[in-house]
Amino acid sequence: MIALGRHKGCAFEAKKVIMKTLVMLLFSFALACAGLCAQAPEQVVKAKVTVAPGEARPDSVVKAEVVAEVLPGYHINDHHPTLDYLIPTEVKLEPNKAVARNDITYPKGEPKKFAFSDTPLSVYEGAVRVDVAFQLDPKVPPGDYEVKGKFAYQACNDHACLPPASVPISFPLKVARRGTSARRSE
Repeated sequence: MIALGRHKGCAFEAKKVIMKTLVMLLFSFALACAGLCAQAPEQVVKAKVTVAPGEARPDSVVKAEVVAEVLPGYHINDHHPTLDYLIPTEVKLEPNKAVARNDITYPKGEPKKFAFSDTPLSVYEGAVRVDVAFQLDPKVPPGDYEVKGKFAYQACNDHACLPPASVPISFPLKVARRGTSARRSE
């Protein structure tokens, strides 16, 4: 009878240890989620656009640079992600009557190994520079225009990914008359 009593006591103690472990795991998970949720996607990446100063003429090329800053501890996927299901980083521009076409050049990502993937993933960390060249419409009337768009991405850390997000981008574009001696923005 004494042996049976010890066995029940051991089972009770084991249940207490399991319950304490589960409570600690749930608490740790809640803290991790709270930390992840408190960091809104818009706060993880900031983007700005720089354009060569001056006026552009119709049919000229204007060069711009989108520079995104990714917070330390996070990364965003390459424009050409390693795996098909990963969300690429993209500069998406809204249609604009001054712009006939644009050419966007993305940097090559850095391969990095993460615990959740057997394959190294091509990612961006820190400062990410995307070059954009705009061919202005040959018939665009002179005036002030605004080019708008967004820097779209999905930020992740070593353990989880945030929902896909984007940062709005815009910059002014001044178009001079065709015959004037406007400074080229190239």
